[in-house]
Amino acid sequence: MPETDKPLPHVPESRKLSKKRTRLSLVWVIPIVAAAAGVWVAVTRVLSEGPAITIVFKSAEGLEAGKTRIEYNGVEVGTVDTIRLSDDHKTVITTAKMEPKTEGFLVEDTKFWVVRPRISGANVSGLGTLISGAYIGMEIGHAGNQKRNFVALETPPVVTIDVPGRYFVLKTPELGSLDTGTPIFFRRLQVGQVTAYELDKDGHSLSIKVFVNAPYDQYVSTDTRFWNASGIDVSLSATGLSVQTQSVLSILIGGIAFETPPSGPRLPEAEANAVFTLFSSHAEAFKLTARDPQTFRLVFKESVRGLAPGAPVEFRGIPIGEVVEVGAQVDAQTFEFSAPVTISLDAQRMGVKVLDLAPGADLNAIRKRLLDSLVAHGVRAQLRSGNLLTGALYVSFDFFPEAPPAELDWSQTPVQLPTIPGALEGMEASVTSIVRKLEQVPFKGISDDLQKAIAELDRTLVSARGALDSGRSALDNAGKVIEPNSVLSGQLEGTLQEVSRAARSLRVLADYLERHPEALIRGKTEEAK
Repeated sequence: MPETDKPLPHVPESRKLSKKRTRLSLVWVIPIVAAAAGVWVAVTRVLSEGPAITIVFKSAEGLEAGKTRIEYNGVEVGTVDTIRLSDDHKTVITTAKMEPKTEGFLVEDTKFWVVRPRISGANVSGLGTLISGAYIGMEIGHAGNQKRNFVALETPPVVTIDVPGRYFVLKTPELGSLDTGTPIFFRRLQVGQVTAYELDKDGHSLSIKVFVNAPYDQYVSTDTRFWNASGIDVSLSATGLSVQTQSVLSILIGGIAFETPPSGPRLPEAEANAVFTLFSSHAEAFKLTARDPQTFRLVFKESVRGLAPGAPVEFRGIPIGEVVEVGAQVDAQTFEFSAPVTISLDAQRMGVKVLDLAPGADLNAIRKRLLDSLVAHGVRAQLRSGNLLTGALYVSFDFFPEAPPAELDWSQTPVQLPTIPGALEGMEASVTSIVRKLEQVPFKGISDDLQKAIAELDRTLVSARGALDSGRSALDNAGKVIEPNSVLSGQLEGTLQEVSRAARSLRVLADYLERHPEALIRGKTEEAK
């Protein structure tokens, strides 16, 4: 039997399996361990890096890849990784790596901005960046949805989201000295600030967003008045000079104040983002609102310089309306100039109480009867000076019993009310009349006659003195005939004294007429007497 055909020796089955297992374990142990180590390193690295986000900026000024940090409340929570331009080259896109466990910070209303040195209103921020360099500030939102792509704010928020209080919106025709960060005052306490402003779409007004801190926001009700408290409010009235200001800060950078009228029931608190009107001053804010305004027309034939829209209309010192418009017109036939003035009157301030009328009462009929009665009793409109320094005028209604009778034509629109010349114009007319009369007096002829009379009087006095001297000499020589205490001597002495007094009076009269020739017409004044 050949050797190749010899049977193989018998190998136990367990020995075969043992050899097979030994070969597999030696081959795969090292790769498996290496793979496990790699997975562990990758997972550890991913967990240690934190989420990646993108932030879009208008400009990359102050930003530097790998160095600019992201901070929240002074704690570093991320670092800028890369900076590149957008595809349209209008913005800058930055990628940043956040610290681990910051996923809860990255929600829809989270905000980012670049912190730089800024001066806005009363706020000065970011001075530390002058040494350390700019960094990215962060405000964590409260939304539930997470987000990884953000658009940065151009300016940092004035009020952070976690500060208690409420926002309100103020409407004003002009911004003035107000700016972001301008303080808000309540009873001269700083209780908030301006956070933003923008021009309305119609271009006629601006919307100013203000924030009032808690608990002061509870004092803002639906009837609260806001006014511009910038600078110094100076008013000159019958009680004297009044100077008001909220604080030195409001003088330097401006300010807004608010207050609720104390009269009437307390109204509920205003809702957040409620809209209010921003008045120009405290007086404007608390001016009584006309409940039943009616438009009337006045025609003045005198100068209306100093009368402007908004000027008060008063009835015996009581404000009853204001001037709406001041115009001009010329009569085409007589070429006479006049100034039509449109005014707005509140009938309630003139005695018509709408709330006290019986149900169904005709308010227009009551108003007509009232105005007809006032005009019939001599009520007229007159221009008066409101301020001698500025020359401002106002319209005053008062009783003038000697005024010509007048009636109202209710078919006109608006109805024209009767007027009377102002006191100043009447005074000017009187002075002009007096001057014209004085111009007609022949002062030169009167002066020549006075000079002749004075010369004649001097000659008479000289003759009288000579006669007196001669009489005295004769008396001395005739002492035996006429005694010093005789009746003739006394009469002669009295006559001479009367002549002397008459001469003295004539001289005084002549001197006074030289200084006051108008006394021939007007007489001697009280001061001269």
